[in-house]
Amino acid sequence: MAKKRILILGAGLAGLSAAWHLQKKGFDCQVFEKESAVGGLCRSKKIGGFTFDCDGHLLHFKHHYTFDLVKNLLGSNLVKHQRSAWIYSSGKLSHYPFQANLYGLPKSVIQDCLLGFIQAYNHNYKKTHNRYSFYEWIMRTFGRGIARHFMIPYNTKFWTYSPKELTCEWLDGFIPAPSLKEVINGTIEPNKRQFGYNATFWYPKKGGINQLPLALASQVKNLHANCQISKIDLVKKQISLASGGNEKFDFLISTVPLPEIPGLISDLPKQVEESFKRLKWNSIYNLNLGLKKIDPARRHWVYFPQPELSFFRVGFFHNFSSSLVPAGKNSLYVEVAYSKNKPIDKSRIVAQSIKDLKKMHIIRTQDEVLVQDVNDIKYGYPVYDSNYCLARGKIAKFLMKHSIISCGRYGSWRYMSMEDVLLEGRSVTEEIMGIR
Repeated sequence: MAKKRILILGAGLAGLSAAWHLQKKGFDCQVFEKESAVGGLCRSKKIGGFTFDCDGHLLHFKHHYTFDLVKNLLGSNLVKHQRSAWIYSSGKLSHYPFQANLYGLPKSVIQDCLLGFIQAYNHNYKKTHNRYSFYEWIMRTFGRGIARHFMIPYNTKFWTYSPKELTCEWLDGFIPAPSLKEVINGTIEPNKRQFGYNATFWYPKKGGINQLPLALASQVKNLHANCQISKIDLVKKQISLASGGNEKFDFLISTVPLPEIPGLISDLPKQVEESFKRLKWNSIYNLNLGLKKIDPARRHWVYFPQPELSFFRVGFFHNFSSSLVPAGKNSLYVEVAYSKNKPIDKSRIVAQSIKDLKKMHIIRTQDEVLVQDVNDIKYGYPVYDSNYCLARGKIAKFLMKHSIISCGRYGSWRYMSMEDVLLEGRSVTEEIMGIR
């Protein structure tokens, strides 16, 4: 069989993983990246002695394959951490997840949450969630108390859409569901068990999260940076480069965010065009700060469900690796979610975030801030509403018909961990091997 020409759009983690796996299997492929550096959102930057990631990115492993892959790529530059994640609610800090760590909260809150959980438990609802809205799943799984005090306000703030509008297709173990005994134990004393897929995580000892895409890229051939794609021609099966010239393909692996595709392909069928219009997402406004003070706490991140606070999460880079900050300093990242459904004033959001950090006593004065870095991330998380499944399915089917395989968190338009993205690169290789 004649050799197939494979092109990959994007040198983020998904594109690099696809290229790495293809080339390991003996396939030639070309990778086109519009930025000057690889990594996509897994990039890091150094400013004034501080190393910042583009928002928070951590590695979690469920599969030996991906752990071995990353370990072989990073070697000794990979450190395991026991998660120290917290939730601020009712004026108190409690361990994550909220539903298993009610100890220390006001007695009225504990009573409300525990009684609600017991009522939900006694209804003996089945664990299946396919036919429920996310709101219904929360109520059936945790009860009204936990829903009221954390689940509903936090997820409304994070997604920027009501949980009543969301489906449960994205769950896949992302939210821990403890047993009745574990919930009760977590009201009597601090729960000793760590819950959830991210109970442990891994992070580079030196350098930021970009060490992983850089290691992958060092083993990938035919990688072209500063190559913006201006058009995908489905008839001629070629892409056009903004700088001039065309490249033919037999297979096109696209990690381009799915809502950007209509800008690259003209004359889409009306049904497909309508499907693209039904896609929704939230965006993340990420503020990174380098601080002069020494932070004695060893927290990794804290969740904030309060609607009156601008951010939904604050993470602490210096607790991922001391190499990210100058000696005696610390750094943090702030995440603010927004969307067409819930816009923000970008001219004021940095000042508001710093004001809220002071309110939470995370920083004391503006003078503590040595370095400031902003990343406005247009595509944060795909929104799983009632249109999601059908719209995404029609788009994927149409693209596959024209030998375009969508790949990665934004290319395939799914809520995915870094491990999931790495595995998808391998899956794409297997798919192409099966087709050829």
